[in-house]
Amino acid sequence: MADDQEQLMSGLNLMRRMPPSSIEQNLSGLLNLAPQHTDEFLQRVDQPLAVETCEETGKKYLLCDYNRDGDSYRSPWSNKYYPAIEDDDGFFPSDDLRQLEIQMNEVFDAYRDLYYDNGGVSSVYLWDLDNGFAGCFLVKKSVENQEFVKNGSWDAIHVVEVETKGKTASYRLTTTVILSMTVAREELGTTNLSGSLSRQSELKDQPQSDEKGHLQYLGRMVEDMEIDIRSSLDNLYIQKTREIVNGCRKPHGGSVASKTGSLFVGDLMGAVSKHGANRKMDSEI
Repeated sequence: MADDQEQLMSGLNLMRRMPPSSIEQNLSGLLNLAPQHTDEFLQRVDQPLAVETCEETGKKYLLCDYNRDGDSYRSPWSNKYYPAIEDDDGFFPSDDLRQLEIQMNEVFDAYRDLYYDNGGVSSVYLWDLDNGFAGCFLVKKSVENQEFVKNGSWDAIHVVEVETKGKTASYRLTTTVILSMTVAREELGTTNLSGSLSRQSELKDQPQSDEKGHLQYLGRMVEDMEIDIRSSLDNLYIQKTREIVNGCRKPHGGSVASKTGSLFVGDLMGAVSKHGANRKMDSEI
């Protein structure tokens, strides 16, 4: 038992250190090495979201572990599994929660349309808990052949837990964003910039009047979290990469930013000139 737990933790630690751009390939190899932990790995390792089309409504939806039952995935638009499960024996939310799920999908789709420049795909899935409910808000935006980015994707996975106590409710949100960009230009070559970031937030004992209150609180939490993570990714990855590149070599025609840089350049030129003079004297002897 201890060996199994150690193997599981070693696999999870390994995945945290692997490049986010190859999560799917690395996870597949890990499942081949430890098939007995398949469910645990699929539940605890965030992967880039896959897109499918609902056969009944024609709308696109996202695949993840939260709408998976075996090899089938439930569409939030039709509430049906594809491929179909015999005797409709899949996992479904209760009737009241299903109505809230429908409403949240409509609102989150409008949110996606506004914040993701009329692009991407979103899905919301809810499930019942003993003292409330849980759910996940998913959104994926992919780009191809842009001016600076050959291809890229933004995968946001927001997992929420709602605990109800009489006329109040507490909300816990865990968000993971997976960002991947590939830049391929003739003058620059090919560069891949990818990473993932996770954050948590919580609201306790919020007053409730009806189910619309859940939508209001969760919507605000997801919106604030995405704004915060986008800013963090920009500072951690984009700005840091630019700082490192500028530290290695100044742009052509740019001025040296500091006196230390000027002194270094002066010393370097002096050393080159001295070395050249010595080489000339050597050749005359």
